[in-house]
Amino acid sequence: MFRTPLSSFRALAIAEAVSWTLLIAGLIVRAMADFPLAVTIGGGIHGLVFLAYGATAVIVAKNQRWGAGPAVVAIGSAVIPYATIPTEIWLHRTGRLDGAWRLAATDDPRDSRWHDRLLRVLLRHPWAFGAAIAVLVIAAYVVLLVIGPPGGKG
Repeated sequence: MFRTPLSSFRALAIAEAVSWTLLIAGLIVRAMADFPLAVTIGGGIHGLVFLAYGATAVIVAKNQRWGAGPAVVAIGSAVIPYATIPTEIWLHRTGRLDGAWRLAATDDPRDSRWHDRLLRVLLRHPWAFGAAIAVLVIAAYVVLLVIGPPGGKG
């Protein structure tokens, strides 16, 4: 599933859209059935997937050598409901998701930068890299839960 930048980005873009559906459904259930737990569940899932999508967008943007514009659009699309899907389509159609993970250095001078070297090392160990990203996403999620929901606790 995560063998290429395209498959990774697509999977998380779809997951982000599905998580928006869960959050919106939770809001509707809360309003219609006075069941606030629905928002807690949908919002919790959405928050975790939102962070995972953001991390994936950053990694793919770095691997694919996107400029600031496409990277900001990709990351920012998670804030607008369902926008990750057209963003993924646009990135795919413009060739920004083509190719494999960059596991080896090339003649490109950018490959000698420390963060490019670090990315290649991490990508060569996908299970450890995935576990590290999962730990970081969960840690960020927990910190945000401690801080509290957007807009305060009402």
